[in-house]
Amino acid sequence: MRHGLEICCGGAAVTVAELVALGELAERSGWDGVFLEDYLIHHAGDEPPTWDPWLVLAAVAGRTERVRLGTTVTALPRRRPAKLAREVLTLDHLSGGRAGVAVGVGDPGDRGLAAFGEPTDLRTRAAMLDEGLDLLVGLLGGERVTHQGTHYRAEGVALRPAPVQSPRVPVWVGGSTQAGAVLRRAARADGIVPYKLTDTDDWSDFTPDEVADLVAALPATRADGQPFDVVVGGRRRRTDERAERAYLAELAGAGATWWLEYVPAGDPAAMRAAVARGPLR
Repeated sequence: MRHGLEICCGGAAVTVAELVALGELAERSGWDGVFLEDYLIHHAGDEPPTWDPWLVLAAVAGRTERVRLGTTVTALPRRRPAKLAREVLTLDHLSGGRAGVAVGVGDPGDRGLAAFGEPTDLRTRAAMLDEGLDLLVGLLGGERVTHQGTHYRAEGVALRPAPVQSPRVPVWVGGSTQAGAVLRRAARADGIVPYKLTDTDDWSDFTPDEVADLVAALPATRADGQPFDVVVGGRRRRTDERAERAYLAELAGAGATWWLEYVPAGDPAAMRAAVARGPLR
């Protein structure tokens, strides 16, 4: 199981230069991946500072050699799939084949939807995700894509150059496992970034048995023949590191391929300390 960081891309007075430095520090500290949130307007605070994740990741790519780079999670319905594919393919080449992208319907609390006239109705956004996912997966594989849909069109077009990674840049699908459509969508891609909520909408960890059930319900391998990615976590490290390490070992045994540790926006020194301590292995 690989260990990645999910880093807040806005919401506090962290500068874009400090975010890039965190990505560089992550590689030196032994992390396997750096994944940024993707908001136009961050969900925390009043008119919070917010940075574009793809530009930040491009800068990180130039300062690293090993760490994987991507988002968790990009709201595909507020993006043009072809434009997103071009950005991801460019990052794939800048990083020497270390790029990935996770997509979903979008955070219900994303103020960047209504503020710019984007659809907020869940049914509409779900339909856009279903349609856009097929288009994105095809374009990220260098395929010549023809698509005539309700929301998107492509007239026999391929994006060149082809990706560094073969057969395509990996695509993950994020969302709540309480929605059956998330598993269906993920099976069309290369991985899943699941979460679950309690009856009070509080965060809840996956148990090893629940991870094993996810693994059994999804394809065994990705398009490149590697194990299908089951990406769990997305919260801060707990204070009892011995118990946390044991829990992570159980997740790995159940088939999780990634654990993501969340670094919330805040004091830059505290963010650097959270990254510099490295993963629990």
